[in-house]
Amino acid sequence: MHVSRRAVLGALAAAALPVHAQAWPAKPVRLIVPYPPGGVSDVVARALGEQLAPLFGQPVIVENKAGASATIGMDALAKSAPDGYTLAFSAISPLVLSPAIGKVPYDAERDFTPIASAMISPVLVLATPANPAKDFRDVMGRAKDAPNTIRWATSGQASLGHLMLEQLQDSAKVQLVHIPYKGGGQQITDALSGQFEVLSVNAGPSISEHIKSGRLRALAVGAPKRLDSLPGVPTLAELGYPRANLSSHFGLFAPANLPTRLLDRLNTDINNALATPAVRNRLVASENVPTGGSAREFARQIAAEADSTVRIVKTVGIKAE
Repeated sequence: MHVSRRAVLGALAAAALPVHAQAWPAKPVRLIVPYPPGGVSDVVARALGEQLAPLFGQPVIVENKAGASATIGMDALAKSAPDGYTLAFSAISPLVLSPAIGKVPYDAERDFTPIASAMISPVLVLATPANPAKDFRDVMGRAKDAPNTIRWATSGQASLGHLMLEQLQDSAKVQLVHIPYKGGGQQITDALSGQFEVLSVNAGPSISEHIKSGRLRALAVGAPKRLDSLPGVPTLAELGYPRANLSSHFGLFAPANLPTRLLDRLNTDINNALATPAVRNRLVASENVPTGGSAREFARQIAAEADSTVRIVKTVGIKAE
């Protein structure tokens, strides 16, 4: 079979092109999850990877790089090439909260390309067996009548739950006692035994079981709207505290300077993956709210939350431990 000189030269030229100039993707795509294996974020990321692989025509390899409130994994992303082969599935807190309370090894505004919003993880405000209050308004009324008597537990100093607490204190002009934990495990154990009156925690299947059994009572939720699983529980915005109506917002990111053609392709594929029953059912089962949307809107949401976070951090003087 005769092969023309032009065809040979064309093939050689294509082989000499850098990977980012060739048709994307020509090799597996790495998806960094800056959290430990087994959590909701890890489970959702793997479900997304399974749906994205056939859309990409290449495997999606999930890599857990946990630590330092997700900043280790996001730093790894920031230092990667903007060629579409390294992405991350993360909450936006490493871009809005971590930089507001301390130094981070990257520039949160310049080192990342937001691709698409993926989900919102609601924050539940729960009453423990030590709390006799009828509802959330009753809790705030008791806090106003007796300052520093209601103990409110969060997953840690400078956590999203801590921001929620500080926003409530500022808006309602009440004084609560912050009980910061290092993560959620011991916090739940102590909640069930009534070691404090209120806790804020991300929604999830295990929390739902404690609510169903009556061991914990849902007072309010930080979310864009009421949860289908808890239709009788109002959002903090409904209760008159829109600034405290906080929830964990997750999405997918690439390094800065991602070419527009790759951004558009990734945004389309991610939105298609989010729309599949396999991913939506996984999100709903874990009490998370599927989102999606354009890259521009996701970037706008991050910027708005960053501004709000900086204001409350400066107002109340929150610092990392």
